Amino acid sequence: MSTLTVRLPDDKHNRLKALAAHKKLSLNKLIEELSTQAIAEFDTEVRFKAIAATGDKKKGLELLDKLDSHFGS
Repeated sequence: MSTLTVRLPDDKHNRLKALAAHKKLSLNKLIEELSTQAIAEFDTEVRFKAIAATGDKKKGLELLDKLDSHFGS
């Protein structure tokens, strides 16, 4: 496991600590969860762009429908 040092403004650090406390998580676990979410969003975007680059509109629209159903849009 790696260690990462991040410099944040005090206000943002305090808000993240409050969010972690609200979710009953450690600050470390909150940052881990937020980074997992960001990576998942990035992977989805990359996958969508790869499918779109193939010119297969049907697969692209199916992926968008899947995202809409997942996020309730």
